[in-house]
Amino acid sequence: MTQTELTINSLGHRGDGIVHSETGPIFVPGALPGETFTAVLDGTRAKNVQITKASENRIAPVCRHINTCGGCSVQHLAAPAYLAWKRELAIKALADRGIEHDVEAVLPCTPGSRRRAVFSATRAGRHTLLGYHEKASNRLVDISECPVLDPSITKALPDLKKLAGGLLPSKGELRLTVLATTAGLDVAFEKADKSYEKKIADLSVQAAQADLARLTVNGETLLEIRPPLLDMGGSALTPPPGGFVQATKDAEEALSAWVLKGVGKAKQVADLFAGSGTFALRLARQAKVHAVEGEAPALKAIDTALRRSQGLKTLTMEKRDLFRSPLIAEELKDYDAVVFDPPRAGAQAQAEQLANSTVKTVVAVSCNPATFARDLRILIDGGYELQSVTPVDQFLYSRHIEVVGILTRKADDGAGKPSWRL
Repeated sequence: MTQTELTINSLGHRGDGIVHSETGPIFVPGALPGETFTAVLDGTRAKNVQITKASENRIAPVCRHINTCGGCSVQHLAAPAYLAWKRELAIKALADRGIEHDVEAVLPCTPGSRRRAVFSATRAGRHTLLGYHEKASNRLVDISECPVLDPSITKALPDLKKLAGGLLPSKGELRLTVLATTAGLDVAFEKADKSYEKKIADLSVQAAQADLARLTVNGETLLEIRPPLLDMGGSALTPPPGGFVQATKDAEEALSAWVLKGVGKAKQVADLFAGSGTFALRLARQAKVHAVEGEAPALKAIDTALRRSQGLKTLTMEKRDLFRSPLIAEELKDYDAVVFDPPRAGAQAQAEQLANSTVKTVVAVSCNPATFARDLRILIDGGYELQSVTPVDQFLYSRHIEVVGILTRKADDGAGKPSWRL
């Protein structure tokens, strides 16, 4: 194979530079638009890349693990170009569904702000490795720093590795979720070796020495020195161990602000895929809310927070698999507004029912622009009008972006006569 000189034309949605060649796209990891490079071509991939002309948007990475860790794909891209690229991810996803609409500027994320991290751990001889996987690989990178994380998590890496060493299964990997709360770190291990039951005393001592708020192993809470708390708009929430919360507090506040703005003066609101109440607890300060979620521990967390809170209006809860059993149009008739924030797969079945409903306002939140755009297409075809789309970055240096959209039913659509038909 011989070295070939090429120029990068664009930045792909995964953060790879792309050459638009006659035979199709060529993907170049770590390259930026406008850069000239030499490389050995292997099908659609470029190897042994040597940049001969760097982009003016190239900056020095801030992490020593940049060349191995698969977590950050665009750490070398200057902030203005980085935010423009993330905004373009949302624009393109909408365009792919035939939606032409202005997209707001990205609400940025700052280094050291990510409060939730999911690590893997494994054995390497007598040593324990703890970190993230290499890009497109099962190989684990043992990290000693991570500039995107809350400093309290980075500081705890040695203690987390020590705990992981006593929990590793004989084969495979251990998974741990770490959440920085107002009371300290909440650490949940999954896939731990069953022998941990013989080590509970030692593990509890280690957790206390590391000053963890809570330690959970395979779903069993071994130690809770302090309830791990998050402030949900004035309500104190203890999330379930390893449970989903927004990755950064700033993003949570930004998304919540848009949700509250979109709902406006609605008196009856349904919060679908409600999780542990990120939006429901805030909405309940101004409206009657029905929170629907498929995970019982998340609903229990909302219920506990509700009992601790004052000044909330009625907040009811329902356990329901909205993928298999969405709220149908008839069930939605009493709501002025609906909020939904599904997993990456999106909310297609629920969007179809909303398209047949008379709900006046829908606020859609998503961590996947592609399924977000698909669900918006269903709603628009069903008689809704898109009012705004705002990207919120809480996955710094990665290809991921959160998006929130506000839709209202067209005034001339006719109550009870939505245009979408299943």
